[in-house]
Amino acid sequence: TYSELVQSVSALAATMQRLGVKRGDRVALYMENSMACAISIFAASLAASVFVVINPQTRPDRVRFILEDCGAVLVLTEAHLLRHLEAALEGAPDVKAVICDGSVDPTLARELPLVPFTEALAATNTPQPSNCIPRDVASLVYTSGTTGQPKGVMMTHRGMLFVTESVVEYLRLGSDDRILNVLPFAFGYGLYQLLQAAMLGATLVLERSFAYPAQVFTRIEQQGATVFPGVPTMYASILAAHARKPLCFPTVTRLTNAAAALPEHYVPKLREVFPNALLFQMYGQTECKRVCYLEPELALSKPGSVGKAIPGTEVLVLRADGTVADPDEVGVLHVRGDHVMAGYWNQPELTDVALKAGPVPGERMLCTGDHFRADAEGFLYFVARGDDIVKVRGEKVSPVEVENVLHGLPGVQEAAVVGVPDELWGSALRAFVALRPGHTSSASEIRQLCGAQLEGYKVPKEVVFLTELPKTHSGKVSRKELKDWRPDAGESQRSEPT
Repeated sequence: TYSELVQSVSALAATMQRLGVKRGDRVALYMENSMACAISIFAASLAASVFVVINPQTRPDRVRFILEDCGAVLVLTEAHLLRHLEAALEGAPDVKAVICDGSVDPTLARELPLVPFTEALAATNTPQPSNCIPRDVASLVYTSGTTGQPKGVMMTHRGMLFVTESVVEYLRLGSDDRILNVLPFAFGYGLYQLLQAAMLGATLVLERSFAYPAQVFTRIEQQGATVFPGVPTMYASILAAHARKPLCFPTVTRLTNAAAALPEHYVPKLREVFPNALLFQMYGQTECKRVCYLEPELALSKPGSVGKAIPGTEVLVLRADGTVADPDEVGVLHVRGDHVMAGYWNQPELTDVALKAGPVPGERMLCTGDHFRADAEGFLYFVARGDDIVKVRGEKVSPVEVENVLHGLPGVQEAAVVGVPDELWGSALRAFVALRPGHTSSASEIRQLCGAQLEGYKVPKEVVFLTELPKTHSGKVSRKELKDWRPDAGESQRSEPT
């Protein structure tokens, strides 16, 4: 209950302060999706610190980088993660104590104080007033870091509150909703499910992951979930299961999609599985959480669109010279609003690249770096990530356009397209395809079907079949791993160039 949550949060915040946490200190949460993690997020805020959620699947060397980069003074973790944490603590001199949920050996690297989570919740004193103000940094959200080291995105209390209110408004959520969240709290999309539920006094049904879809399906039915936030790879798994044995979840009234574009081919099939659900297709970035969404009633009249700016914000599609692009002209998306990050932690040069002068004197708006176009009515269409555009035979190709065609082919469960060097063309397209169980195909068949719907230069020159596409911790297809793929990468992969 919320009263139990408040009691636990207050006790943990008091313990954090007893351990020396002060206003503005960074507190790292190296935890699974759990009640303990939810309590820790709010407790860190109540103690006026800055919470940093680290995905438990993160490698120890990267955990070490994050702890050192943000200067964390306290780490909260779980017993089964402690062994991985110890390796990271050797490179994190600012950490003064660890709070651990679960039974553990009292010895710890660097002889740091190790406080059991149950003991931390047993504090009877109340936390000291924080004197926090809305402009203070509330959280550091580290990007997935698919290239180079991750960047810490600074989000203020004001920004997080604003965007939570905005999302709650356009999703039409209420206190009677039951949100089922399988997305990690380290991923902004997952974190805000917790914040939205708390803002409304709604119910949050928390799963650790989507690793076992059948278990999630049971949970939807048992708990009467009304809201299901997902990413395209999850929806691909749901539709594959639906193809094997029909699924139907009538209690779900809202589906949301973010992290990557949802293939248009998925929409009618998802309506079979979730017959009473409104489908919200959205786009966002860690640097501002959410940018735009499409009203579900417009899904058929505006196929492929991610809609318009979320309430209280504005978006601009700009040319390289800073002028506004014409309707259907491709440009770079820029975002204005209170939800725009304060900057990247300890990286002022990168901050200056991402935050540009806005139309209001003294304002800085976010340059997403992503290519979009807006139609005559102002509806936005995602074209490609800034570094994903591939130039083939002198023509610019959006991998998303090709992927949409691939997702519509018979038997295709997942697909992704990347650019690869080519001696003749400079760059060529390589498609990675995962077929549904029981389906077979060949590269020549895939290329022939693509050629019936795409211009010749957009047809993948090579098709690679994988059992499953590699994913990031947040469930997105890992384009970095696909770009680094080599023909000898594994026996489960077969390549058929043409």
